[in-house]
Amino acid sequence: MTAIDNSVLTQLAADLSVADLRLVLQTFETDMQRLVASLAAAGQAGDAAGWQRAAHSIAGAAAAVGASEVERQARQAMTHFTFGHTSAAVVVAMNLAVAAALTELQHFTMPGSPGG
Repeated sequence: MTAIDNSVLTQLAADLSVADLRLVLQTFETDMQRLVASLAAAGQAGDAAGWQRAAHSIAGAAAAVGASEVERQARQAMTHFTFGHTSAAVVVAMNLAVAAALTELQHFTMPGSPGG
């Protein structure tokens, strides 16, 4: 399974300059670091509202760049909050999905690729 919906990236590449596309993807990376940290903090604190807010923000940001697996996991996390080990496992899985998406996004913007 691919972590990225290439049709979304292809559309972004068609609509944006290379510099703007790279800026969008850099912003996504920065946002994911912040938002996954917020998700983890909410899980540790037992803050269901904070968890849902962070998961919703992750889903939206992921959808905007075609990070389909991150979006799927975030949408699932929005509706399934539990305290303790389960929330920690969700955060670990989210971090892995984000890492996979970022790897694919980096390849997309390399010279010679559709977004490069």
